[in-house]
Amino acid sequence: MSKASMPVSGLGQDRSSRSKFDACTILPILACLFATVVAPVILFVTVPVTSTLQTIMESRWDTRIFWPLMAVISLILLVRHLDRLRKLTWPPHIICLFVYLAFAGLSVGWAFKPELSVIRYLQQVMVQAAIILPAMLAVRRSDMMYGVFLCYALGAILNVFFVINNDPSRVYLLNGYPGYFMGKNYLGEFAAVVFILALHEAVHRGFRRVFGIIVVMIAVWLLVMANSKTALGLAFVVPCLAGIFLVVARTTRISPAILIMSIPVCYAVLASITGFNMNRLSYMLYGDPTFTGRTIIWDFANYEISRRPLIGWGYQSFWLVGPDAPSIVDAPGFVKAMPNAHNGYKDTMLELGYVGLALLLTFITATLHAIGRVAKRDLTRAWLLLSLALYVIIYNFLESLWMRGFEVLWVLFLIVAVEAARYWQPSPSAKASYGSRAPSPGNRAPARGALRPR
Repeated sequence: MSKASMPVSGLGQDRSSRSKFDACTILPILACLFATVVAPVILFVTVPVTSTLQTIMESRWDTRIFWPLMAVISLILLVRHLDRLRKLTWPPHIICLFVYLAFAGLSVGWAFKPELSVIRYLQQVMVQAAIILPAMLAVRRSDMMYGVFLCYALGAILNVFFVINNDPSRVYLLNGYPGYFMGKNYLGEFAAVVFILALHEAVHRGFRRVFGIIVVMIAVWLLVMANSKTALGLAFVVPCLAGIFLVVARTTRISPAILIMSIPVCYAVLASITGFNMNRLSYMLYGDPTFTGRTIIWDFANYEISRRPLIGWGYQSFWLVGPDAPSIVDAPGFVKAMPNAHNGYKDTMLELGYVGLALLLTFITATLHAIGRVAKRDLTRAWLLLSLALYVIIYNFLESLWMRGFEVLWVLFLIVAVEAARYWQPSPSAKASYGSRAPSPGNRAPARGALRPR
């Protein structure tokens, strides 16, 4: 086959032949690096362990510099690549994300503390601008997920040294090693993502496979040292679930979104018939029916949701908004000190009501469907994206991560969503090759010089 006839699309090439990065993919990778490595290390070095989360949020000078700078650079790239912008087709799940973000901005108008809500909302706009816009402008050949893996691999290697040198009294207090994070659960959720990304690298050949296997072993060691049972279990279960969903989706031609989103419905039916619920599951896993006190927090959250069920208390205007906040005035006991509801879906309802929850679920469902479309062109990449998406979706039942600043898993989900968006449609060359079928014998044009029938 001549070079001229070889496919030029990244989808039709061997992975090793793809260009790794371009200027547009560097920005999302830098955002990932800041969220996973730079910001946690700065926090570890500069902020005492005894500091409250409110004090930490008010003293973050690094975020006040980094995210505005990233947003400005993103706009500059947007202006420089207007030709690419005109050719873009925005996938439905990215449009759903923008609608979700817009509604959060509207909620500032009825927020309990509008002045705090608008500051946190503007940071969220800058975070999404630094990730979504540049990644959508990037050329198809650029391998953004490889850059994400390198960020997490660097963090994993650094955490080895931090774990070895962690203060023993802090480790005893937390019942696990936190690494350079503020808690052992943060290290656990981070290490689980490292494990999934490294598994994907092990599929490649040569140095990438060797390095991926090494990082897999480091990730498993970090998961054990963190003593985070949830993260350890999900790290091994989620990749298997992603593979099963993709196989079933390909066999039945049903979107993975339908398969996955039907699970909560099946659970609700099963719980109503058998009486098996989350409390019994918690007791089986942890020997504690309250998910280490989370059900008490959730009961309080449900009460506050019922007070403003439709549109909520405003974007990030319920927790950590001052001594007169409902989370302090109305909350019982230890719940007063909570920074969130430890459930991303309940916090979405608290802040944006059932309207906000509907928009979030629409965005999640559309993203899962987009990953199903990726599977038609690149099954391995789709498996990676679905594994990471499932991990974030499930982890949000125990922690609040949806659209909260630059939380590690929220940044990761944004990258997953935009990566699926980049592969939403076939590349132009793939479309051309698909549409250029050989003409049938009866429709072939006559050869030059041949007589045409009269």
